[in-house]
Amino acid sequence: MKKYIVLALCSLFVSPLIAQFTGEEAAVKAAIEQMFDGMRAGDSSMISAVFHPEARLHTTYFNKEGFAQLKIGDLDGFLKQIGTPHDKVYDEKIWSYDIRVDDALASVWTEYTFYLGEEKSHCGVNTFQMVKIGSNWQILQITDTRRKGGCKTEMTDSETEINTLLDAWHLAAAKADEATFFGSMTADAIYIGTDASERWLRDELKDWSKKYFDRESAWSFKATERQVHLSDDGQYAWWNESLDTWMGICRGSGVLQLTTNGWKIKQYHLSVTVPNDKIQAFIDLVKG
Repeated sequence: MKKYIVLALCSLFVSPLIAQFTGEEAAVKAAIEQMFDGMRAGDSSMISAVFHPEARLHTTYFNKEGFAQLKIGDLDGFLKQIGTPHDKVYDEKIWSYDIRVDDALASVWTEYTFYLGEEKSHCGVNTFQMVKIGSNWQILQITDTRRKGGCKTEMTDSETEINTLLDAWHLAAAKADEATFFGSMTADAIYIGTDASERWLRDELKDWSKKYFDRESAWSFKATERQVHLSDDGQYAWWNESLDTWMGICRGSGVLQLTTNGWKIKQYHLSVTVPNDKIQAFIDLVKG
């Protein structure tokens, strides 16, 4: 059982392409990173400091007969094993973060590949349930999936290029860099805004937004998380992202096409998020 516990909770490698988080999301991520820092250091007290006293560890997997199984972990056993000297580094490479926060509750979804030293062991996803106690975020539960095949071993060149393009595209708007912003889009690109009337072709958007790009900053949207998916032939990609904006947390999604000049944005859809418990007030406001 101890082997499964250690393999489920291993040290963290954060890709530089993972978006930077702010506010409560950053605090949640920092608590998770402290756990993994403690694992690398073999410091069980550093790890236990970010666990809630009632924390639970779970692993889901399929046995040799193909039946889904649930393994219940032992937090005390995990802490004891981390504090015991071991030869190989527990190295879990994290490919993405999806952090959701509401009041004092947070959930975190991470895609990972786990290595024992230099040897690849398995991969899957981790889900963290976090609670805020006082001013500190603590881990209440961790559940991971596990499989041997189809493990990601590195960020693909296309994903790297796409993340670089999208980050530069948002930065171009923040710096009122019209050439870079519209040059990152195909000539027939469609931009769908938050208002029901806002559906523009690229050049229509360029004309409409000229007054904004004449300023020092057109608008400033910063991605806090993003998922990118590629078509089987590698010619198209689609993505979704959460954005920190002056309107609060917004959500964007879009399609990219691989052209002779590299990846270009073919469609983008921006939307404002409305919490479920406020949707009726939102409907009443719009009707009014």
